[in-house]
Amino acid sequence: MKELEQEEWREQLGKDANAAILDVRTEEEVEEGYIPNSKNIDIYKGQGFIDEVEQLDKDKNYYIYCRSGKRSAQACSILDQLGFSNTYNLKGGFMEWEGETAED
Repeated sequence: MKELEQEEWREQLGKDANAAILDVRTEEEVEEGYIPNSKNIDIYKGQGFIDEVEQLDKDKNYYIYCRSGKRSAQACSILDQLGFSNTYNLKGGFMEWEGETAED
């Protein structure tokens, strides 16, 4: 896992053709807004989270965020343990995100 500051995360993501964005917040949080093209898998699902994550392509580079950066750091650790090679945590999370956002 790498901890990336907001600007670094956004820049690296923009240049990464093998990127996948993972939002590990709850559905309620996602309804308030999210980073476009992100896949939501709620880390609070416990084993359900692990089951869903194990279906993902381990060769992709995962850019992971939550509300503040704590749950996404946990998610990065879990993915690392499951054999994912590149995980990037968004420091400060969605609360500090200044890039593009979307709402349902």
